[in-house]
Amino acid sequence: MLPYRRINESVLALGCHTGTHVDSRLHLREGKEGASSLPLENFYGKCRVFDLVHVEEEIHRQDLEGFRIDPGDIVLLKTRNSTLGYVKFLENYVHLKIDAAEYLVSAGVKTLGFDYLRVKKLEGDDEVHELLLNNMTLFEGLNLAGVHEGEYTFLGLPLLVDTEGVPARVILIKE
Repeated sequence: MLPYRRINESVLALGCHTGTHVDSRLHLREGKEGASSLPLENFYGKCRVFDLVHVEEEIHRQDLEGFRIDPGDIVLLKTRNSTLGYVKFLENYVHLKIDAAEYLVSAGVKTLGFDYLRVKKLEGDDEVHELLLNNMTLFEGLNLAGVHEGEYTFLGLPLLVDTEGVPARVILIKE
């Protein structure tokens, strides 16, 4: 008989939008698709990180126009949010405005990654979130502090649960 061995088992309780996570259309509209319906091809591929740390508050179309975006790209936006850390929720984070969201949609971005827990302004700009979720896969809460602008291979690994959002692990591989 084997000797008794003590094992450890933990319970993990967290919100679906805790830390790095992916949103689904169900987040904004009852009856829409949950996270398990997101296209698998949007979780992997060529990725471009854009350095926008100079942007003070709002990302507009003109802030993105100098960057190369090909249809089907995965784009990660690195802002001063990554330098602030995540000790507590900040209300003065850099966020995306509708003209920038429209530009990313028209460029054919398949997946967008953002370096804060929300991509839109705290109060208002709901159309930004809705436009993005209706046209691409959205990862929020990325920590890009140690990531340099450039091209990478992106691997986003969300939990396979059918909720409005789901925690994820994102890996960037420098080629």
